[in-house]
Amino acid sequence: MTKLLSTRSRRTEALTRDQIVDAAIALLDAGGEAALTFRTLSERLATGPGALYGHIANKRDLVAAACDTVVGRTVDVQAGDATPQDTVRNVALALFDAMDAHQWVGAALTWSAGQLTMVRVVERIGQQVVALGVPDAARWAAVSALLNYIFGVGGQNAGNAQMARARGANRTEMLDTVASAWSQLDPQAYPFVHSVAEQMRVHDDPVDFLVGIDLMLAGLAQQGGARGIEPRAVIESHGD
Repeated sequence: MTKLLSTRSRRTEALTRDQIVDAAIALLDAGGEAALTFRTLSERLATGPGALYGHIANKRDLVAAACDTVVGRTVDVQAGDATPQDTVRNVALALFDAMDAHQWVGAALTWSAGQLTMVRVVERIGQQVVALGVPDAARWAAVSALLNYIFGVGGQNAGNAQMARARGANRTEMLDTVASAWSQLDPQAYPFVHSVAEQMRVHDDPVDFLVGIDLMLAGLAQQGGARGIEPRAVIESHGD
């Protein structure tokens, strides 16, 4: 019997670590951590698993490298003449967008706190807190509060997107469902929720996210004796 030949051509050129990590990001984006195995990755790259182990030790290291690549692109997003407030906004929004586009990143960051990925984020945010004049004793708490907000809200937003995808619904449909339910509540028992039902239907997640960042920055500016910051109603640079 004639042996069947594989229809997949084998890679002839040497793989680079960047090529492996980029392919891993694509698999993670498509199906989360469950979709990423050395077998599927080697098939995608038309090579054998041995070629991968020469660059990456195991799956955990691979996910960490993918996370580092995605997050690394967000840390240096500020312009050279940006204020500390604008730098925090820019980095925060870039992280929010990264977690929205790569919904596995938030979970990966939770177990990589001691790795360089998170260290770079902490350093970037921390430098801005120092520049705002926050007293030494309050700096760690200030940075922690900002990071908890960024990753908490960003992770929740990514989780909502995953839930909508699993249910076969889009964001507009889900917001319409929630807004309709809220609008039907008893306005005497739930006056606030009833009053904002229509805002729920049309609200913009990144804009709401940055309003929270601005509220925190206003408090930090007061601690540092800097001029107060007014929350921005519209983030013109987002979505252009």
